[in-house]
Amino acid sequence: MKRFFSYPLSVIFYFFFFLSMLIFHPIQWICLKIGGYQAHKKSVDIFNWFLLRSLNILGTTFTIENDYDIPVDRTCIFVSNHQGMYDIPPIIWYFRKHHPKFVSKKELGHGIPSISFNLRHGGSVLIDRKNRRESLLKMSQFGDYLKETKRSAVIFPEGTRSRTGEPKEFRKNGMMMLFKKIPDALVVPITINNSWKLFKHGNYPIDLGVNVRLKTHKPIPVNSEEPESLAAKVERIITADII
Repeated sequence: MKRFFSYPLSVIFYFFFFLSMLIFHPIQWICLKIGGYQAHKKSVDIFNWFLLRSLNILGTTFTIENDYDIPVDRTCIFVSNHQGMYDIPPIIWYFRKHHPKFVSKKELGHGIPSISFNLRHGGSVLIDRKNRRESLLKMSQFGDYLKETKRSAVIFPEGTRSRTGEPKEFRKNGMMMLFKKIPDALVVPITINNSWKLFKHGNYPIDLGVNVRLKTHKPIPVNSEEPESLAAKVERIITADII
């Protein structure tokens, strides 16, 4: 019965999801041109709030477990496993005070209303995963930007999202580059659970009533360990709580 209702509700969800993307693309442009970074960021925050409300149409709920007072005046490096594209709106919305900027593949920088615009103009970094040297250079520049602005990074070191929830081996070079560039930052491990279940039937229909859970682990000062051992520790912390 749930599968039966998932078909019409998925149509309604996609309608409002893509409508939000189309509406907020020009809104972002206007905000950036008139109000600069702060106005643009506010428009991105509100856009992602609408994406979360669109997911609520499917009965999707979000649980954020965060027992820590994460400082907003210090650069944080949020490191998370990656189970699906809908991991991103809750991170942007619930951690909006930290100004999260994403490490993303360059292909996402074009062709997607609102999302591509934000990736290009909001402070995120777009990398070519086939060009390791260029990627590391851009990560170094990204680290300089975060250090200067006290904004935060979000990195999914699995590289590609997991289709079954099972974690993939972390690619640690990008993480370690940021650790070396911003030694006074905090690394904040996040474990995401159940996001993959939205796609267990593919892109259509989307499964109903999924509770997406984000668990924030204790922040770790980057300068407390060598980058290599810290990256391995972060991976162990994140994957230990994947269910």
